[in-house]
Amino acid sequence: MKKHYSIAIDGPSGAGKSSLARRAAAALGFIYVDTGAIYRTVGLACYRAGISCKDAEAVEKILPRLNIQMRFNAAGEQRMYLDEEDVSSRIRMPEISICASDVSTLPVVRSYLLDMQRRMAKNSNVIMDGRDIGTVVLPDADLKIFMTASSAARAQRRLLELQGKGVKANFEDVFRDIEYRDKQDSTRAAAPLRAAEDAVILDTTNLNLEESYRLLCRTIKEKLGVQPVG
Repeated sequence: MKKHYSIAIDGPSGAGKSSLARRAAAALGFIYVDTGAIYRTVGLACYRAGISCKDAEAVEKILPRLNIQMRFNAAGEQRMYLDEEDVSSRIRMPEISICASDVSTLPVVRSYLLDMQRRMAKNSNVIMDGRDIGTVVLPDADLKIFMTASSAARAQRRLLELQGKGVKANFEDVFRDIEYRDKQDSTRAAAPLRAAEDAVILDTTNLNLEESYRLLCRTIKEKLGVQPVG
């Protein structure tokens, strides 16, 4: 194995990126970085401060005051902290998803977080997922994957995920959130959601979680020659 590998996984909300990337990283002994969680944490901070997540000037003023940290628990799970509070569950609420999508359209926020993300990949083997990892954050990644699925399939998966965490939600609201984020992410001026030219496209619409994971593992083995164990 070469000294360091970087795997970039991009795709729309609910495509399964986080669950699959987290599992593959653990099986490879890589560090998993969910960049979407970082944007969600910025969105939560703005939400709590009563700041419009579309107001670039107001958001820019709050950024230097934010204490955002990514930590890993004993099980290797990524946890997000805002001012020393573990907000890992709170940032998954539908209203914060909207805030995350809004702040992610702001160039000032993307610039602010870019160095943080690149530092994570500089000295470690990483699997990093998000919206612009292969196109902007890690353009020289050893493997770029664009993971997608139909809007309806993604909404159903997200609904089950929320319900599994005890969060009250319904399909219509989650579907509307998915559609909103898709439009925001794909049409924003700063680093829009798109597949890198050299990305491998994985469509998981008709695959369950285990089948999707096997597809991801096969892709990693075929492209990099390393095999996730587990």
